[in-house]
Amino acid sequence: MNWKFFAGILLGFGIGFGCRAFGIPSPAPPVLVGALLVVAMTSGYILADRFLAQREARHRCDCGGPTGRSARSGDTP
Repeated sequence: MNWKFFAGILLGFGIGFGCRAFGIPSPAPPVLVGALLVVAMTSGYILADRFLAQREARHRCDCGGPTGRSARSGDTP
């Protein structure tokens, strides 16, 4: 597992504990369906990030780089 995952879980529990201890309204949805929606969106974000990071960029040749000139445009020095 990733250390960011554990840090996020720890931070989430810490915020929840602090909100409950000091009587602050929780920033999380109060019903189970809302909480599951947050978990589903977070999981989808993480899975998409892992999937997209493993693919090679399809339009790398169109990237201009620091000069702004792409290899396809024919105006490279």
